This record gives sequence, C-alpha cells and structure tokens, in this order.
Amino acid sequence: MTQTEPLPITTISGIGPATAEGFARAGIVDAQTLRAMGADAAYAAWIAAGNPPHFIGYYALVMTLQGRPWNDCRGAEKAALRVRFDTMKARVAAQPDTGARADVSNDKGRLRLEAALDEIGLGLRRTPPPARP
Repeated sequence: MTQTEPLPITTISGIGPATAEGFARAGIVDAQTLRAMGADAAYAAWIAAGNPPHFIGYYALVMTLQGRPWNDCRGAEKAALRVRFDTMKARVAAQPDTGARADVSNDKGRLRLEAALDEIGLGLRRTPPPARP
C-alpha cells in the first residue's frame, strides 16, 4: 500500500503542536518533507523563518529522525552536533535579512520584536528594582 496523502508532521515522535507550528512558518508542513530535508536543512529553515534557535531542539530533531530518543545524544556525538548547530546559526545569521528571521546572535534566539521593544523602553527590565529602605 502506498501513502498518497502527506502525513502530519506531528506523526514524527517528539514533534508536538508548537514545534509543528514553527516548522509550518518555515514551510515544512508534513512528515515526508521534514524527513526528506533532513535535520540540518530543516532546522536552518526553522531559524531563517524567525523561530528561536535552541541547541536541545536541534539535537532532539537529529535524534528523532534517526529513530533514537533525544536523551541518547552524549559525549563526542553531542559535541559534534554543537559544532554543526553553531555553524548553522552563523550561516543563517549571515544570510540577507528578510525581516522574518530571528536575531540568532545568542542561544536565546531573541526575536527582533523583543529587540525593538527594548529599544523603546518596553522590553524586559534588565536592572533590579531599588532595594527598599
């Protein structure tokens, strides 16, 4: 029996509704497309679409596409994936800005909206409030 309808991306173990939403923003809406792209290309598209980059999310995707649990990643393999992740972030950050991409200068993946809110004084409070007497 051949599969004619694309399977929802959430049929991949470990991908829930929030992650599926992020991949949809990147144009990846079904399991076959994600598997065909592979973890690196799919996660680069994830970042370029403005989703925040997280190393754990990346290596969990690599593991799940290999049919392995996310916490199976350790030691030298994890260190090698960290290098791939950092290289990917740098490559995406160097691409021309489309206005939709996240600021990928740090692991927190701070979005441009947050940076703009900071600039006008509406962002997160960065200094503690004064101590009470």
